[in-house]
Amino acid sequence: MPIKTYNPTTPTLRWKAISDFSELFPKGKRPEGSLIEAKRRNGGRNNTGRVTARRRGHGHKRYYRIIDFRRNRTDAPAVVKAVEYDPNRSARIALVEYPDKELRYILAPHGIKEGDKVQSGSGIEPALGNCMPIREIPAGTFIHNIELYQGRGGQMARSAGAYAIVMAKDGEMAHLKMPSGEIRLIHLNCVATVGQVGNIEHENESWGKAGRSRWLGWRPASRAVAKNPVDHPMGGGEGKSSGGRQACNRWGLLAKGLHTRKKSKRSNRYIVQRRQK
Repeated sequence: MPIKTYNPTTPTLRWKAISDFSELFPKGKRPEGSLIEAKRRNGGRNNTGRVTARRRGHGHKRYYRIIDFRRNRTDAPAVVKAVEYDPNRSARIALVEYPDKELRYILAPHGIKEGDKVQSGSGIEPALGNCMPIREIPAGTFIHNIELYQGRGGQMARSAGAYAIVMAKDGEMAHLKMPSGEIRLIHLNCVATVGQVGNIEHENESWGKAGRSRWLGWRPASRAVAKNPVDHPMGGGEGKSSGGRQACNRWGLLAKGLHTRKKSKRSNRYIVQRRQK
């Protein structure tokens, strides 16, 4: 998937670099009507109307694509009918069809194409796009859409270009190297999909202008040191200042270097090695 750049005839185009969407097929296909639902926007507010996530709001309307993260249909293989754009995630999605004409969306692995067959279950070949228990996946294999708990569906390694590596197997647990570099224990009965998530050039995209952020629902953010003391602890000062205190958020919580993970978190015992600093 190449990145498309532009001749800088305007200030916007000078830094613009976006996907050329060459991996999508067929071109201009609308999403499957039975697999979409309305996505209601809340502008970063909770059920009482209070802002809980700042700098969110507006943006283009979207339909949510219902993705099969569980991959729990194990009776027959499915055929890839299309690879589509999903506005709700960085990865591409693939429309697959089962022999009884049932349609589902799955995360599209890198290299999948129209007509390929994908399958789920135990006792199948660890081929691209197949979903199976980690117990049956050879060491050194790239995997994505990994379950944390059996039957809950994939929760890890789902963004564009993400993958984990099966390092080793010890007893009933597998050692997985996560995209962050963390080595984590996952039960061998949890399922994962073979391959790397597609759209691997996503990290090289550059939106080029502030307006594109607004289309995606991101509102402007002011720097803390540019505010007044009444609005932020790092505000104020005569002329430009570097803040005058350690970086923090508007409520005084340290923003750099403070460990926010609970030391008593139950899943800490499953982390063999922390991610590299």
